[in-house]
Amino acid sequence: MKIQTVFILSILLIMAACNNKKGESPAQWSETEVSEWYSEGEWQHGFNPIPDESINQREMAIQYYRNPEQWKKAFKFLTDQNLQALDTGRHELEGTELYATVHEYIPKAADSVDFESHRKYAHLEYVASGQEKISMLPINETIITTPYNEEKDVVYLSAIEADERIATPEKFFVFFPTDAYQPSVKVNPQDSTHVKKIVVKIKLYDLPREDNP
Repeated sequence: MKIQTVFILSILLIMAACNNKKGESPAQWSETEVSEWYSEGEWQHGFNPIPDESINQREMAIQYYRNPEQWKKAFKFLTDQNLQALDTGRHELEGTELYATVHEYIPKAADSVDFESHRKYAHLEYVASGQEKISMLPINETIITTPYNEEKDVVYLSAIEADERIATPEKFFVFFPTDAYQPSVKVNPQDSTHVKKIVVKIKLYDLPREDNP
């Protein structure tokens, strides 16, 4: 009887510890805990393309836990819509808190496209058709070329070196305020591929957190 009681108490303690861990901010998680949460993929809510390796996993977890319902709506929009049939322009999901913009274009040469970064919104970007090159690096490694425009929520920048990635329908990207990136660039000089891209903008919340008091 005593052995059974001890066993049950042990199980209850383990469950309590797990619940406490789930209640903590991801800013306090270990690297292993962040990686496990991220790789499980529940936060994608059925959106099948793979997240690009450039995504900041801890920041993704932090921002997701701040407002999971908006992130869920963002991914469900991408999952439930016929993306090929979406009209270009803005699609309202939740007013200024959450909306999508659909773009169609032919990518440009790299020397005609600035790097950019955003402060109010995270940008969830998905090339639904075609391909383009996206280069990225931490914003603190760039030089401002056009000051931040609060109305448009964008600052333009330049960079000497950056990590180059190819955006295709097989993957998606998420950019946070600490990221600078150069989108809509030709994969090669001869590339004339037509691109259809969906950008979902998720409002960020500056709630107190342990790593940024």
